[in-house]
Amino acid sequence: MPTAESEGRTTFTPEELLASGDYREPLIANGVRCHGGFDDEGRYRSPRTLHRSPAIRAWQSQLASEGGELLEIAPELMPPQYPNVEQAKLLLRNGVREPVVRALTIISIVEGFGAMIRDVRVPDLASLFVEPLEGTALAHLRRGLFEAHARDESGYRDEGGHKQMWEAARDAALENPKIPGDVLMRLMGRRGRGSRPEAAFPQIDPDLERMLGFMSNVLVVEVFAEGTFQWGIDVLSDPEVSAEPEVAGGMVRNIQSDEKPHVEYLRTALSEARARTIRTVDGREIAGREVVDGLLHRILKQMTRTRRSDQREDIREGLVQAMQVASNPKRLLEEFDALDSDWTPPGQTGFEPADAA
Repeated sequence: MPTAESEGRTTFTPEELLASGDYREPLIANGVRCHGGFDDEGRYRSPRTLHRSPAIRAWQSQLASEGGELLEIAPELMPPQYPNVEQAKLLLRNGVREPVVRALTIISIVEGFGAMIRDVRVPDLASLFVEPLEGTALAHLRRGLFEAHARDESGYRDEGGHKQMWEAARDAALENPKIPGDVLMRLMGRRGRGSRPEAAFPQIDPDLERMLGFMSNVLVVEVFAEGTFQWGIDVLSDPEVSAEPEVAGGMVRNIQSDEKPHVEYLRTALSEARARTIRTVDGREIAGREVVDGLLHRILKQMTRTRRSDQREDIREGLVQAMQVASNPKRLLEEFDALDSDWTPPGQTGFEPADAA
C-alpha cells in the first residue's frame, strides 16, 4: 500500500518510483515469478506503485491547482476488438482455436515491445519549456517513470511482466495450445511497413517532438488496450470455452490493474506539456497545447482508420483454413460474420487544430 509519507509530495527519486513494497505472496505465471503480488487479504497489488501512484495523484492535483486540465481520449474512438467476444467464443465452441491463439499471442508480443519506452531520448526539458518543471511528471520521465513502465511490460531480470502474464492466461484457458509459427514474422512485417512521418512541428527541438509523439502514441495504445483487456476477461473467464476461467480471467485483470498507472502518468505529463509554453529552435515560443493536440490528432486519426483493418489482416488471412476443423466450416463462417461488430470512426478526434473547419 502507498505510504502516507508519499501523499502530497511532488518530487521523488528513481528508486522510490521503482519501489513495490512487500507482498504476502508473489504472482506466479506459467512457473515464472512475475511482478506484483498479493496482500494479506489476497488482493492483487500492482508493482512499482508504492510511491508511483501517490506521485501521479500529487502531480494531477498540482496541475489542477495551476489551472491546467487533464486531457481525455474519448472511448468512442476505440475500435472494437477483432474477433469480438461472441465471435471468439463461437470459434472456441466449435473447436477452432488458432485465430484466438493468434490474437492472444500477438497481444503478448506487443506487450513485450513496451520495453522500448526506456530508450526514448529525453532532451533537456528545462531549457525547452518556458515555465518551470520541478515537481512535475515531466521532470520524472527519466527519473523512474519510463523505466517502471518498461519493467511492467516486459519484465525485469528474472521477473516476468505482461508478456509472460498474457502467455500464462492464454495457456491456462486453452491448455497450452500450439502457437502459430508465423505470428512474430507477420507482426514484424506489418510494423515495418511505411516510413517515419515528417515532423509535424519542425520549429521545435526534434528530440522533444519525438518524445512527445512517442508518449502520445503509447497513451493512445494504452487507452485503446482497455477494450482488449475487457475482451480477454470476457472470453477467458467463460467456463464454456476456458479450461481455467478463474486463473486466466484473473491474470488479465491483474494486467488491467497494472496498466492504469501507465495511462495516468502519460496523460499527466502530456497535460503538463500542454499547459506550458515551448521554446522554438529560433528563439520564439509556441503553445504546448498546439503541439500536444496536433500530435494526438494525427495519431488518433491514423489509428482509428488502420487499427481495425490491421487486426482483421492478422486474423482473417488464415480464418477459413482454421475453420476446416469444424463440422460445417461454411455455416460457421456465415455465423461468424453475422456476429461482426458494426463500427464507424467518429468524425472528430477531440484534438483538432483550433483553425480546423
